[in-house]
Amino acid sequence: MEEQLEELIDTQIPTQKIYKDHAMWVGSMLGGPLTAGYIIAENFKAFNERGKARKTWFFTIIATIVIFGSLFLIADNVKLPNQIIPLIYTGIGYFLMRHFQGEKIKAHINANGKTYSWWRVIGISIIGLVTIVLSIVLISFITPSEDLISSKTFGKLKHEIVFNQDNISENEVNQIADGLTKMGFFDETQQKSLFVSKDHVRFLIRIPVMDDSWNEPEAVEYFNQFRKELQRYFPNNKIVIEMGKDDNIEIVKKRIE
Repeated sequence: MEEQLEELIDTQIPTQKIYKDHAMWVGSMLGGPLTAGYIIAENFKAFNERGKARKTWFFTIIATIVIFGSLFLIADNVKLPNQIIPLIYTGIGYFLMRHFQGEKIKAHINANGKTYSWWRVIGISIIGLVTIVLSIVLISFITPSEDLISSKTFGKLKHEIVFNQDNISENEVNQIADGLTKMGFFDETQQKSLFVSKDHVRFLIRIPVMDDSWNEPEAVEYFNQFRKELQRYFPNNKIVIEMGKDDNIEIVKKRIE
């Protein structure tokens, strides 16, 4: 009889560990929204609700992108208290955890179920924070900063050259402008605007052209001769002409080299 009672008690005690709702609050404040999502998802898995765990991860990733994307878009002159955004997403996460898991967490603890230690909470918070920081650094590294995009004007008509200071020096831009002036492209008849960049030792000159000009042999030949003439001023740097869309110079339609 005693053995049967012990077996009954064993079957009633949950075998999975869970996180308390207060652990989510601390984890989210320390490690960000990814940590909050991880804690909620792990609890769903412990409660054998793996479908909800997957949905939690989906919404967590979306929320993280929206939160930190918004931070990049907020103007510099908009001053927000440092903790306001963490408090908002932590409060939302805490409410959702209490709403969807509150009763099950309470029942788990009342049944002498085990919970994860605070050391584990701190550990996953650090991992979550490092993951977010590395992601932000990576995105910042591969995304050209708008602060580095500059432009200079030349001549009476203020012909414009747009360039990225992190890619090509102002002195090199001046040399290109000097070459364009000598060959008559920067004239006093019509204002010109173009984008220049550097690829190793190559100078890329991107010029906006009318739609479909890149498919016209005469236009292509004109820019081919244009490239050859400009090349004479830069014996140590190969000149490449990029024909870009007139309404969106970022789109390169044809490259002549």
